[in-house]
Amino acid sequence: TKSPRVTCAVARSTGDIVSTRVGRPQGRLFVVGTGPGAPEWRPQETIRAIAEATDVVGYRLYLDLIADLLPGKTRHESELTQEEARVRRALELAAEGRAVALVSSGDPGVYALGALVFEVLEHDGRDDWNRVAVTVAPGITAMQAAAARLGAPLGHDFCAVSLSDLLTPWAAIQRRIEAAATADFVVALYNPVSARRRTQLGTAREILLRHRAPETPVALARNIGRAGEDVRLLTLAELDATAVDMLTLVLVGSSQTRGFDAGGRHWLYTPRGYATKHEADGTPG
Repeated sequence: TKSPRVTCAVARSTGDIVSTRVGRPQGRLFVVGTGPGAPEWRPQETIRAIAEATDVVGYRLYLDLIADLLPGKTRHESELTQEEARVRRALELAAEGRAVALVSSGDPGVYALGALVFEVLEHDGRDDWNRVAVTVAPGITAMQAAAARLGAPLGHDFCAVSLSDLLTPWAAIQRRIEAAATADFVVALYNPVSARRRTQLGTAREILLRHRAPETPVALARNIGRAGEDVRLLTLAELDATAVDMLTLVLVGSSQTRGFDAGGRHWLYTPRGYATKHEADGTPG
C-alpha cells in the first residue's frame, strides 16, 4: 500500500520469526574505566556494561585486572602504545552489531581512551560507526585514589598535568606547570618518567620550587589499589626522578597543604578555608 508519504508492505512468514536472527541490532560501545585496579573501586556502571558486553577490548594488563568479570567474553588485547588500534577495533566490532566494552584504567575520560573515541568518530565520519550507541562510564582516577590514601590533599583547587611529551610539546607542558605553580594549585603529575624520559620531572620540580617552599609536601603514590601498592611522603626539595616510574603518580601540595599525625599515621590535607571564614564572622571553628 502506497500513499504520498508512506509505503507499507506486509508479508506472511511460513514459520516463526526469531527477532534476534533478523537484521542487525544496533551496536553498542561502552567506554569504561576500571578505576585503579582494586575490585572494590570498580564503578557499578562499569560492571554492568562489561556484563552486557559480548566483546572486551583493552590493554592486556587492564583486562587481567578484571579477569573475574570476563568469563564468556571475547577478549581483544593489544599493547600499551596501540591506543588508536584498540579504539578502531572496538568501533569495528560495535558496527557489526555487537556490545563492546572498551576498557581503560582509572576514568576513561582522563588521560585515557574516551577522548580518542570521539576524535576518531569525528575525524573518520563513517556512517556505520555513527550508528553505534556510545556510552561513557566514569571511573576513579589515580589522582582520586592517591588522595584518599593520603587524607584530603585535593580539598581545594587542584589540577593534573601529564609530563609525557609523546603527544604534547614539552614547551607547552612547561607553560602549564608554570601556570599551575603561579596559581598555587595542588598539582598531580601523571606519567612523570619513562625509560626514555628522565629529565622532565626534574624540570617540573625546578619550576615548582620557584613558586613554592622547599618543604612543600609531596606524595609518591605507586600502584594504588593494586598489588605492590606504595605511598611515600617527602618534600619538594627531596623529589628525585630516581624514586619514580611510570606507575607512580606524583602529588605536589599547594602552599596551604599541610600534614599532621592522628590515629597512628600521618595525614595530608588542603584546607578549603573554613578557618578563615570562622575568624571573619566570629563563629567557633
